[in-house]
Amino acid sequence: MHIALLTDTKVPVRHYGGTERVVTWLAHGLAERGHTVTLLARPGSTSAYGPVVHLKLPKGRERNFDPRPYLPAGVDLLHSHFPLHPVEDLPIRWTLHGNAKDGEELPPGGIALSANHAARHGQTEWVHNGLDPDEYRFSAKKEPRDLFLGRLHTVKGWDWAVQGARQAGRSITIAGGWRPSIRPGLKFVGEVGGEEKMDLLAESACLWVPAKWDEPFGLTTIEAMVSGTPVLGTRRGALPEVITPETGAMGDTLEELVALRPTLDKLDPEQIRQHVLDHFTYRTMAERYEAVYSGSIGLG
Repeated sequence: MHIALLTDTKVPVRHYGGTERVVTWLAHGLAERGHTVTLLARPGSTSAYGPVVHLKLPKGRERNFDPRPYLPAGVDLLHSHFPLHPVEDLPIRWTLHGNAKDGEELPPGGIALSANHAARHGQTEWVHNGLDPDEYRFSAKKEPRDLFLGRLHTVKGWDWAVQGARQAGRSITIAGGWRPSIRPGLKFVGEVGGEEKMDLLAESACLWVPAKWDEPFGLTTIEAMVSGTPVLGTRRGALPEVITPETGAMGDTLEELVALRPTLDKLDPEQIRQHVLDHFTYRTMAERYEAVYSGSIGLG
């Protein structure tokens, strides 16, 4: 197939940018599977996996964007990475990378990131995100310090991570926006990317994901796991689909998370990483999207 991937971002990304990483990994996986992949993205974007068409979408009218004038001949399907209304004579699928607003009406053709995500948005198809393990550093040896990595927003539960680590007697690094250090054992490092991020993921003893909202997927969970680092999370959104007893633990309250924290020190980093290699690589993601595409254009 000739597949066009559409994103309203610049790719690849060096620092923050979960969706941008997923688009790049998907292009990689589809190209490996023998497909022609054209990327439609913001000016400055590059791709090692096929031609790139630079475009800047009309602000506020992205859903009504007509991509046909920008597509090369022979495209079989367009896969947008934001909600996009159908256009005539072009099979379109799109992935919802976040949570829709209450009461928001979504165009047809949506693909969710998890079974929970799909159920909450009235969708029937979903594909788990996958990553490229070669971009991450594995370490079986961990430092005596936990990690929270993400937006410093209440719904992400960073405050629970701080409180929980303190109650569990653990030092913790908070990465995701600058704040002053306010007590021993608590270290804020601001936004991180590149080697600094990979080192934190590989060397931390545990990643806290105490989400207070329904995570569509939770990319940082598999980023930690592929680095050999266990995950401590809440049972919100897709997290129960990603975290297993071999890779971490889940609780519903702060008290439960604190009580579970010591159990993570017994987990095997090699086994944690293997869970990602078995279920959450870019190759697995591309294979599952390929099945969705085939059904969308009457193949397979």
